[in-house]
Amino acid sequence: MNNLDTTNPNNYNYTTKHLELHILGGIKLNKLESLRITLSIQKPNAHNILRHSLDLYNDNQVEKFTRTIAERLEIGTSVARKTLQELTHELENYRFLLLEQQNETNKPFTKELNATEIKSAETFLRSKDLLSKTNTLIGKSGVIGEINNRLLMYLIFTSRKTNNPLHCISLGSSGVGKTHLQSKVAELIPEEDKVEITVLSANAFYYFNRTELQHKLILIEDLDGAESVLYPLRELQSKKRITKTVVHKDTKGTTRTIHLTVEGPVSVAGCTTQESIYEDNSNRNFLLYIDESTEQDNRIMNYQRLISAGKINIQEQIEATQLLQNVQRILKPIKVINPYAEYLELPQSVFKPRRTNSHYLQFIEAITFYKQYQREKQYDKETGEEFIETTIEDIQEANELITEVLLRKSDTINGATRNYLESLKAYLKEQNQTTFTNAEIRRNLRVKESTLRNYHNQLLAEDYIKRVKKSKTKSYCFEVIDINEYKELKEQIDTALEHCVTEITSQTRK
Repeated sequence: MNNLDTTNPNNYNYTTKHLELHILGGIKLNKLESLRITLSIQKPNAHNILRHSLDLYNDNQVEKFTRTIAERLEIGTSVARKTLQELTHELENYRFLLLEQQNETNKPFTKELNATEIKSAETFLRSKDLLSKTNTLIGKSGVIGEINNRLLMYLIFTSRKTNNPLHCISLGSSGVGKTHLQSKVAELIPEEDKVEITVLSANAFYYFNRTELQHKLILIEDLDGAESVLYPLRELQSKKRITKTVVHKDTKGTTRTIHLTVEGPVSVAGCTTQESIYEDNSNRNFLLYIDESTEQDNRIMNYQRLISAGKINIQEQIEATQLLQNVQRILKPIKVINPYAEYLELPQSVFKPRRTNSHYLQFIEAITFYKQYQREKQYDKETGEEFIETTIEDIQEANELITEVLLRKSDTINGATRNYLESLKAYLKEQNQTTFTNAEIRRNLRVKESTLRNYHNQLLAEDYIKRVKKSKTKSYCFEVIDINEYKELKEQIDTALEHCVTEITSQTRK
C-alpha cells in the first residue's frame, strides 16, 4: 500500500514501485471544487525529473499529463494514470482530514463544568446577599476599589444573556485605569462569551457569521480606535441586528445582490476620554465615571507594592475568577417579568427620560436574571412560557447602584467638568473662602491652563460660577453660585426613587 508522507508541509512525498512524486507547496483548503498542485515526478533514483502544475480534478489536464509522463520518463501510460489516480485519492482524503482539524481548532471553546463546579456555582447563586457577596468576590479577583462601578459593570456584562442587554462606556482622564477596570471585570466572563476588539475596519462587523455575535460581550479597548464601527455598533445595540447589501459575483461570473445580516443581541463595553464626541453612543449606554480620587490612587499604588513584594494571594484571585466565570456559565436564558414596573418613575431632572427609563427597567431585570436560582419559576397560562418575577428587594438594590448613573444623566455639564467643580468646591470649603482665581486653582489643583479655561467656559455658560470684581484691586475673580446644587440634585433623585418603593409597598399591602 502506498502512503502519502506529509511530514514536510511544503513538500509532500508519494512513492510507488515505479515512480517518486513530490507535491511542492502542499494543497489549498479553500477551494474544494479543484485540486490544483505543483508536482515533480521521476523514476526512483533517476535524474530525469518532470515538473508540472495541474488540477487533478481536470480530466483533460490529467490525461495530457499522463501521456507526457509516459513519453518523458519512458514508462507505460497505464502505470502513470494509475499513479495519478491513487495520488488524487490520497490527497483528497488528506485534505478532508485537514479541514476537520481546522474546523475543530476554530470551534468555539466551551468549558464543560464538572459536578463539583456546578454545585459550587449554584450554591453561590442561592446565597443570601448575593450582590454584596458578588462584589466582594470581584474584589478578591483583583479589581481594586471602584466598589460601585465594578458591580455595575459585572451586572451589565451579565445582561448579555438576556433579550435586552445593557451597554456601558467607561469615562475618565488618560491613565486613570479605564481599560484596566474593563479588562479585569471582563476576565470574570467566560472566554467563549466575549469578543475583544482593538481596531476594526468599517465593514468588519458585517462579515461575522449570522449568529456568531448573539449574546456575546463585545469589548472595545478604546472607542477612539473604533470610530469606523460606531454606526453599526449603535444599530446592533438598538435594532439587535445589522444588514449590509453588497454586490457579489458567483462562480459562473453572474453578478447578483446579497444581504449580509448579523444577529444580536449583544452587550457592548468601551472606554474613552472624550465624552462629548460619543454622545450618540452614550445615550445607549450606562456612563461609568472612573474614580480619580487620591484615595483610589493610594489603593492602587499600595496594591502594586504588595504585588511587587509577593504578598498578594494569586491563587485566591484565580479561584475567585473561576467561580464567577462558572456562575456565568450556569445562568440560563429565562424571561423576567417586573410586576411593579408601572409604579416606577424616574426623577423629573433626568435628561432624555425615554431611553434612560428603558435602561432603568432593563437594569432591574438584569438583577432579577442574575438571581434566577433564588426565584420560583412560573409559567404563562396561555403560552406555557417559563418566567421569573422581580421582587421589591431587586428594585431597592437597583436603586442603590443606579443613583450615581441617574445623577450624571441629570447633570447639565459633562463628567470631567463635574469632577472638577466638585474638587473646586472641596478646595474652597477647606480654605474657608468663596472666591478663587485661575492662577490659584492652577497652582493648588494642578490643572493645565487650557483645560481650566475649558472648564470655566462651560461652568460660566451653565451658570455654575460667575465673575466678580474685587473691591480693593478692581481685578476679576470667580465665585461658585450654589455650593449645594449637586447635593440637592442627589437628594431629589434619592427621594424620587424612595417614593417609587414606598408606592409599590403600599400597593402590595392593599
